[in-house]
Amino acid sequence: METNVKAIELQDLWRKYKSSGDQRARERLVVAYSPLVKYVAGRMSSGLPAHVEESDLISYGLGGLISAIERFDLSRDIKFETYAITRIRGAVIDELRTLDWVPRSVRARAREFERVNSKLEARLQRAPSDEEMATELELSVEEFQEALLQISNSTIVALDELWNVSDSSGDSVSLLDTLPDRGAPDPQMLVDESELRDRIADAIAALPEREKLVVALYYYENLTLREIGEVLGVTESRVSQLHTKAVLRLRSKLSEELD
Repeated sequence: METNVKAIELQDLWRKYKSSGDQRARERLVVAYSPLVKYVAGRMSSGLPAHVEESDLISYGLGGLISAIERFDLSRDIKFETYAITRIRGAVIDELRTLDWVPRSVRARAREFERVNSKLEARLQRAPSDEEMATELELSVEEFQEALLQISNSTIVALDELWNVSDSSGDSVSLLDTLPDRGAPDPQMLVDESELRDRIADAIAALPEREKLVVALYYYENLTLREIGEVLGVTESRVSQLHTKAVLRLRSKLSEELD
């Protein structure tokens, strides 16, 4: 009964805000959905450097929640929570990108790894192993895996960025935001969005099994890196390495296709 009452109250707040711009209703909606911000910040903080505090991520994400409430269209067949989480995550990513907290040397190493991965995949017609990557990079396997951990902080949000495009105002928005109203669909937009989803799905399907599982558990089952480590029976740092390799492979593959 309590859940039903809460749902009715939320519907009433949405109706008040969207029909008359009632700012009190807007404030109450922000409070009601604020746990979504903490949820997103908690998940993202596990893969970021220690000096990036979760409280900062919550602050960045709050702007995304407010934007989601202001832009949400009640007539669309999309759950607000799904829409809001994408907006919140995008706001955090935008702020982190603005802060430019990733050293240039790490960005350069990530691009080098992507280039070598593409080269080896073309030659081997499969995903290269750690040993093959390390040999091509003239590193030991240990040095290669240590470099992956350094790169991981710059790639933890990379798959989220693959789903982002820019709207006419220059804001970063999710592909979810570009879905047209059911009453007036834009066929070309639907085709483009479907093709990108297919490309990403194909690229994920081509990943080595463990990397594919990490991607599925992190991005689709919403587990943290620590929780994935418990599932796989490995350390959180090992999961971070697997995640980083998966992201680098996907970025290199999709970059080739989208060029």
